[in-house]
Amino acid sequence: MSDVFPKWTNKLPAMIIAGAILVGGAATYGVAYYFSPKYTRPGYQPIQPVAFSHAIHADQLGLDCRYCHNGVEKSWYSNIPAANTCMNCHNQVLKDDPRLALVRESYQTGKPIPWVQIHKTPDYVFFNHSVHVNRGISCVHCHGAVNKMDEVRQVESLGMPFCLECHRNPAPNIRPVDKVYDLDWKAPEGFEKHGAKLVHDWKVLPGDSCSVCHR
Repeated sequence: MSDVFPKWTNKLPAMIIAGAILVGGAATYGVAYYFSPKYTRPGYQPIQPVAFSHAIHADQLGLDCRYCHNGVEKSWYSNIPAANTCMNCHNQVLKDDPRLALVRESYQTGKPIPWVQIHKTPDYVFFNHSVHVNRGISCVHCHGAVNKMDEVRQVESLGMPFCLECHRNPAPNIRPVDKVYDLDWKAPEGFEKHGAKLVHDWKVLPGDSCSVCHR
C-alpha cells in the first residue's frame, strides 16, 4: 500500500473530519449571525445606552420628530440629536436623574452617546430621507408607529420588495405634507383618489429601474 499512496494520506481522514468541523462551524455561525434579526431586520430591537422612550417624548409630550431629527427634511439621512438638544429640556427636567448620566457626560465632554443604529440599508443602496418626507411619505410608513414605542424596533424589512411596492404605486402611501409628522394620522375614507392627485400634482415619479436606488 505504501507504494500506491504517499505517507501523508494516512492523515487524510483526520484532515477531512477537521475540515468538515471547521466548515460546519463557520456555516452554523454565519447562519446564526446573518440570519438573526440584526440582519433580517424586522423585530430587531437592540439595547440602547440610554433608555429613551419615543412613547413619552413623541406621543405623551407631543414633540415633533423634527425637533430631534432636524436634518430629515434637507438631508439624505435622519440625524441623531446631539446631547445639547436633550439638555435643552433636561437641564431642568429630571436634571439629576441617574438614567441621564450618559447624556450629561456627553453634553459636558462632547463625546457622542454610542447609540446603536437600528434601521439600515446596504452600502450599495442610495436612499434620501428628504426626498420622501417632502413628498408626503410619513415616518410611520417605513419605521412603524415609533410614537407608541418605548424602545424602537424595526418593523419593516426595508428590502427591495418593500421599496418597489411603494415606488410602483405610491398613491396609497402618500399623504398631505402637513400630515407627514402627524404619526397618528389615518387616511379618511376615499383618500386613495386624493393620493393619486397628489402623486400627479407633485410629479412623484420614483421609478423602479436599478439606477434609482443603485448608483
